[in-house]
Amino acid sequence: MKEALFQPLQLGKVSLKNRIVMPPMTRSRASQPGNIANDMMAEYYAQRATAGLIVAEGTQISEMGQGYAWTPGIYTPEQIAGWKNVTDAVHEKKGVIFSQLWHVGRVTHPDNIGGQQPISSSALKAENVKVFIDNGSDEPGFVDVVEPREMTKDDINRVVGEYRQAALNAIEAGFDGIELHAANGYLVNQFIDSEANNRTDEYGGSIDNRLRFLSEVVEAMVDAIGAERVGVRLAPFTSLNGTVDKTPVETYTAAAALLNKLNVVYIHIAEVDWDDAPDTPTEFKHAIREAYQGVIIYAGRYNGEKATQAITDGLADMVGFGRPFIANPDLPKRIKNDYPLSAHDPETLFGGAEKGLLDYPEHQAGE
Repeated sequence: MKEALFQPLQLGKVSLKNRIVMPPMTRSRASQPGNIANDMMAEYYAQRATAGLIVAEGTQISEMGQGYAWTPGIYTPEQIAGWKNVTDAVHEKKGVIFSQLWHVGRVTHPDNIGGQQPISSSALKAENVKVFIDNGSDEPGFVDVVEPREMTKDDINRVVGEYRQAALNAIEAGFDGIELHAANGYLVNQFIDSEANNRTDEYGGSIDNRLRFLSEVVEAMVDAIGAERVGVRLAPFTSLNGTVDKTPVETYTAAAALLNKLNVVYIHIAEVDWDDAPDTPTEFKHAIREAYQGVIIYAGRYNGEKATQAITDGLADMVGFGRPFIANPDLPKRIKNDYPLSAHDPETLFGGAEKGLLDYPEHQAGE
């Protein structure tokens, strides 16, 4: 029944052993000071190297790109070296790993970005959004985000350059490719979605204008490392971090057509995944398949059966399993053999040390 999930797949120049993706999940365990990927993280990803593709946790491309305390960066030599240990560990286990490049835009607080005011497409504060800070004096905790300032053309050019450099840094760190985080209410998404962007220049207004920043970032990264190593994550129907689009079907079908023209190696669509969330419309999935000829990944509330169906129906080429990967390092084996899945401990998702990161066992015969 599940054969479709376990067929190999060619992704650009890398061969994947199955269609199962470990999607990016923030775990907030980078070493301080410096937000450096560490040996603990190397072991965590290596434990999960039986995934066809691992997309590592969101990794900020600059100091200004950081939204939460203790997340890793990829803009200093020390950070690149830290990630090299991670990619080496995954490659030793014959895994494939992409880096998710992240700029949060307005979803941050001055305490996380050296006291500066956050930047965004527009000077619009994200409502009812909190971020985790560690300012070194108060106890670490959640605080409200602040109003950002609207990015100037110079800001836009600078950030596009930071994305380009981060893509080069990721390849230097040994990643097989990169995923642009253009989803979940972060910076690229703040340009795309109509209700987060009230600009009146060439980056605001029409769908084409709102997709311009996405286009410029992707073009810069493709130019730097090649389209076969660049994927993009989108979240058409989520309202995470206060970012909403009035016409998501039109906007994101246009985004898929743009990314097809730019020849990126995959589109990774984050579906809404809270318990009673509506399913992504099938017509929309057909429209995306028509607009984009590359590899399509969906993630959100999938089990083995549902994932197999999505691939068999031709709507997905790969499927991401997020939280199940946290407590089941051998998830592909469990799916293949219908072994029971362990539940993760929500208390250990963010921050801390090895507990809740490295101590989930593989399935044992007889369990």
